[in-house]
Amino acid sequence: MDSEAQRGSNPAAMLSALVSKREKLQEELRNIEKQVYELETSYLQDSSQCGNVLKGFEGFLSSSKSTANLKRSRKFQPEDRLFSLSSVTSPAHRP
Repeated sequence: MDSEAQRGSNPAAMLSALVSKREKLQEELRNIEKQVYELETSYLQDSSQCGNVLKGFEGFLSSSKSTANLKRSRKFQPEDRLFSLSSVTSPAHRP
């Protein structure tokens, strides 16, 4: 913000600066949440065969599982998105 807007002598300029800053922060938040969503998707897909911190590591430890069971366990549910679901503005909350 410029010094005049900071002093509050021009409310229109101050409002304009604050709206601009808000839009910039909202865009930054959208980008971060998108990145979290994509990394979370990658983690859930890559770790599903051996296990992960949400589902446990039984697949990694168990040698008795057949390949059919391993393929079935690769699917993850939307509710497995622990990080994405922690934010109401996340892509995981959008229809």
